[in-house]
Amino acid sequence: MIKIWGRPNSINVQKVMWTVGEIGLEHERIDAGGAFGGLDSEDYAKLNPNRLIPAVVDGEIVVWESNACVRYLAAKYGKADFYPGSVEVRAHADMWMDWQAMTVNPRLGVVFWGLIRTPVEKRDMNAINEAANRVAEMWKRLDRWLSDRTFVAGDEFTMGDIPVGAAFYRYNELPITRPHLANCERWYQTLKSRGAYRQHVMIPLT
Repeated sequence: MIKIWGRPNSINVQKVMWTVGEIGLEHERIDAGGAFGGLDSEDYAKLNPNRLIPAVVDGEIVVWESNACVRYLAAKYGKADFYPGSVEVRAHADMWMDWQAMTVNPRLGVVFWGLIRTPVEKRDMNAINEAANRVAEMWKRLDRWLSDRTFVAGDEFTMGDIPVGAAFYRYNELPITRPHLANCERWYQTLKSRGAYRQHVMIPLT
C-alpha cells in the first residue's frame, strides 16, 4: 500500500492526496510536519533528506517534492488522459505545474503566511499587499491561457490541473481583493465538481 507522510492542511500534501483520490489508489496517510512534528527524526530523513513533506513510499520507491510525487503517481497509476501520452500535451501540463511551484507559490506564500499564520500585530501589510498584487497579475496569465481551453493542458483534466488548482483554491479563500478572472472561474467551477478536490483541497485554511 502507498504511504504518504504529511499533514492534511499542507498544500503540497493536498496535491498528492488529490492525486490519489482522482486515481482511486489505496493508501495510508501518516501525520507529519507542523504540529505533528516528526521531520527531525533520522528515520524521516532517510525518506526525505530535506526533512519536508510530503514523502511518498510505494514499495521500494520513495518520492519527495510534491509535483514530482504527482507526476510519479499519475505516470504509474493514472489513466492515459491524466498523465498525457502526447509529449506536447504533457509539456503544457508540466509547464503549469512548474509555474505554480516556481512563480506563483513564492508570492502566494507571503500572503498566506502573512494573513493566516501570522498574528495580526506581527503582520507586514506592505509586504502582504505587494505580494497579493503581484500574484493577481500572475493569475491573469492563466486566465488568458484558459480563454480557449477547458483545463490547463487542453480539453481534458490532467495532472497539470492538480498543483494549479490547489493553489487557486487557497488564493480564493484568502481575505484579499481579487480581480475578475472569468476563465479561471469557469475552470475553478469544474474542479469544484470533483469529489477528490472537495475532499482533499477544499478545507479551511489553517
